[in-house]
Amino acid sequence: MPSTNPETLVLATRRSPLAKRQTEMVRDALAGWPQAWWKSIELLELTTTGDKQVTWSLANEGGKGLFTRELEEALLSGRAQLAVHSAKDLPTSLPEGLALAGFLPRADARDVLVRRAEVKIPKKIASGSPRRRTQAEKWWPGAEWTELRGNLDTRLKKIAAGEADATFLAAAGLHRLGIDSFEGLVFEPISIEKMVPAAGQGAIALESRSEDVGKFNGAFCAKTAQAVFIERAALTAMGGGCHAASAAYFNGEVLHVFHAPKGRATFAVDISNTAVAIANTTTVVTQWLGTL
Repeated sequence: MPSTNPETLVLATRRSPLAKRQTEMVRDALAGWPQAWWKSIELLELTTTGDKQVTWSLANEGGKGLFTRELEEALLSGRAQLAVHSAKDLPTSLPEGLALAGFLPRADARDVLVRRAEVKIPKKIASGSPRRRTQAEKWWPGAEWTELRGNLDTRLKKIAAGEADATFLAAAGLHRLGIDSFEGLVFEPISIEKMVPAAGQGAIALESRSEDVGKFNGAFCAKTAQAVFIERAALTAMGGGCHAASAAYFNGEVLHVFHAPKGRATFAVDISNTAVAIANTTTVVTQWLGTL
């Protein structure tokens, strides 16, 4: 059980190796924060519905909240003060009473094609992401698409064992787990111009109760927050969620978006005022879709 000591900060996390590694990164970042009101930090490890339902198709089930709901319930019940998420997993709308308190500095946002070394043109590709599949289908016409669930190590083992010829993984997750190679596999990073990442990909998000957001002012990365909020505004305008065939990535100057079936576009974004930038993003993306 987590501590009930008011001087202890409790971080809610999923149990996967990547989730725990990301939470350790948050703990380390907060340990040296000069304005800390806590004297110790503890982890509350939880199993989410998405972790339990390993046979579910995320594309068919929708994915909304499958990897976040239990962590959010821990916040609302007071068992934790922060929930640690991969920002790309967060739905565009949060439960009432919760808000995003900040983000760690963003890592590489690109996707990585992981394929068996002997396979040059994959005929069977494993990905449960409509975003990745929709952008990549034209690369290999006629290829069979299937889903692949499990943590990173499990998925790598399944590809190496021949369950599929290739899959896509997030570069940031591989890096955080120290995985830059795997026997029998080739790792090929994909440019942003070729495959637009999920909104928030590469960023670690911290969610808290709305009234507690102010307690963490200055603790996290403002540049990453600005980029992710712009991307989430674009995703909302496209009517997409974290498991939709829509994507958005902001590099500090240019917003890259992808929407099926509309396609791909880029927009310059003035970030001199974040609130205005977010509002303008909503407007230009909506106009691009032709619905305004």
